[in-house]
Amino acid sequence: MQPEAKRNWLRYGLSGLIAGVLNGIFGAGGGLLVVPMLERQGLEPRKAHATSIAIILPLSLISGGLYLLQGVALDSSQLWTVIPAGLIGAAGGAFLLMKLKNRLLKRIFGVIMILSALRLLFR
Repeated sequence: MQPEAKRNWLRYGLSGLIAGVLNGIFGAGGGLLVVPMLERQGLEPRKAHATSIAIILPLSLISGGLYLLQGVALDSSQLWTVIPAGLIGAAGGAFLLMKLKNRLLKRIFGVIMILSALRLLFR
């Protein structure tokens, strides 16, 4: 393996490990790491966001499955209330992703990250 390819492999592997840990602890928080990492590697923002979703899906399935195996109870009434609206929102978000300019997308993502941090900090 070439030195540059080895560094990239290690960088991606470490980012994937951290994203998995964040996902396991916080839900889908790994996307906060994955999107900037992919953009830094040269992916344009739309592709970085779409790729992040594809990466986080299997991480979320594994994390959720392990929570269930460990006996963490789910609130099924919440689950079946949120999923349908979430699916509609996901479809709308995917549609909007293709309409937004990269600069605006980055700004929206940044604002969401800042608001999330402030909410956690002052909660």
